[in-house]
Amino acid sequence: MSKTGKNGMTYADAGVDIDAGNALVDRIKPAAKRTNRPGVMSGLGGFGALFDLKAAGYTDPVLVAATDGVGTKLRIAIDTGVVDGVGIDLVAMCVNDLVCQGAEPLFFLDYFATGKLETETAARIIEGIAEGCVQSGCALIGGETAEMPGMYPEGDFDLAGFAVGAMERGATLPEGVAEGDVLLGLASNGVHSNGYSLVRRLVEVSGLGWDADCPFGDGTLGEALLTPTRLYVRQVLAAIRAGGVHALAHITGGGLTENLPRVLPEGMGADIDLDSWELPPVFKWMAATGGISAAEMLKTFNCGIGMIVVCAADQADALSALLLEQGETVSRLGTVSAGVGVTYEGTLL
Repeated sequence: MSKTGKNGMTYADAGVDIDAGNALVDRIKPAAKRTNRPGVMSGLGGFGALFDLKAAGYTDPVLVAATDGVGTKLRIAIDTGVVDGVGIDLVAMCVNDLVCQGAEPLFFLDYFATGKLETETAARIIEGIAEGCVQSGCALIGGETAEMPGMYPEGDFDLAGFAVGAMERGATLPEGVAEGDVLLGLASNGVHSNGYSLVRRLVEVSGLGWDADCPFGDGTLGEALLTPTRLYVRQVLAAIRAGGVHALAHITGGGLTENLPRVLPEGMGADIDLDSWELPPVFKWMAATGGISAAEMLKTFNCGIGMIVVCAADQADALSALLLEQGETVSRLGTVSAGVGVTYEGTLL
């Protein structure tokens, strides 16, 4: 006879459904397979994932690692149910950082945690992660799906990502940044994945719901604010290979004001002309809604510039043309100068 009572309890009784986890792995295997690239030695399902650097084309590689999340942008995705793009955000926040060191992203791992696993929602998120990997040329070779009852409110989840890339020894960026170098700004497509605690507060102040008509563009407000972060990997790798790139700055939390100085040598700053690009409508709306100053906008948001390429002045025109061919919108922002920090001229708002 089978026993009942306490001895008959199962893991599912405690809120963890192993069968649902297995179903999710089966669902996402085709998405992960799409991301295969030279160097991948094993797929999903093992205790660890294997990658062959020699098969990826490297002879004397230096590895580069990056990790990040999506932040409180997830709150909007959870509240609206529009979760398909946050996986792209997750990849972008990692690989856009990684490529700033001069490295090619090779593989990616994700961590997805929730209170109760909803296979369809989780699959949509991870399929978005796979899409971000495809767009940036890196393989989704592993991850962790954690179902943790009592740790998250119903419907909530969290995401973290981990990217590893490589470059040949001696190719590390930044390198060779000098006074007079030109700053090429690559356009963002919105807020990307930083500053959303303030974004959410501004939406609250505006009195609009996520399903309201977007006041600065098409579709709903929620959909507009969930536009996935742009991936710059393939484009800037092409620029690096063309020559003349001295540094790359991913414009994330801290905006232009905080991120650009991270790649400048001690004793050097930057002069930026705020009239060299048009502030996108989403930032104009946020600044007007919250009465936010230009200085606060520039140290909180990307303000329309998602990546800055610092390059030799005599290569700036050629690199601009190459990046345009790669599909980028390029603005010549200014130059590297003697001094400390970023100096702005012109008008943002």
